[in-house]
Amino acid sequence: MLEVNAINQYYGGSHILRDVTLAAPVGECSVVLGRNGVGKTTLLKCLMGILPIKSGEILLNGKDISKMTPEQRVRAGLAYVPQGRDIFSTLTVEENILIGMAKFSQRKASKVPKHLYDIFPVLDEMKHRRGGDLSGGQQQQLAIARALASEPSVLVLDEPTEGIQPSIIKDIGRVIRSLADKGDMAIVLVEQFYEFAEELADNYTVLSRGQVVAHGAGCDMAKNNIQELVAI
Repeated sequence: MLEVNAINQYYGGSHILRDVTLAAPVGECSVVLGRNGVGKTTLLKCLMGILPIKSGEILLNGKDISKMTPEQRVRAGLAYVPQGRDIFSTLTVEENILIGMAKFSQRKASKVPKHLYDIFPVLDEMKHRRGGDLSGGQQQQLAIARALASEPSVLVLDEPTEGIQPSIIKDIGRVIRSLADKGDMAIVLVEQFYEFAEELADNYTVLSRGQVVAHGAGCDMAKNNIQELVAI
């Protein structure tokens, strides 16, 4: 489980995250919602150590990882799919995924595990193609496969549906659901596409002006009018 306890973060004099607390249990998809600019991406960057927190703590399986570097957090079990994907455009699909396996050994990995290609068969078909030559949806699948290559206990995704065609959104949704249902991974999903988020959410947290204003079970989102709360 990933636990975030009362974290605060500032940009200059601006208080961006205000005592944010949430939990992401293993076997569940934990959705973080909110309008643009409320601190969702900042929260994820704090989880990964890209941005430091001013106070509070971040626990992974009961261990405080708040002072760890991003590399150490990946080795501890966190994996991050950033907004915009950030794949290596000049490397092949296969090379991109092999980079995701680097935590296991100082030596370069030589082969992509078959199960990663089973999750996204199109990547197997295109494994020798450069990442920059893929469509936006294929790049998103590659970014997720690269994150999964590190065999994380927590998968963190920042708006994976952004700029993606509907057919691939459905494929990505099925993958996220199946990963959560396996019961050995926690998933943290920041998402702007409300219907996608509601369909996947086992639990939800809503941010507004950098603080948590609502949280609960995913099955209660409609009853609690969460779509109106996060509408732009």
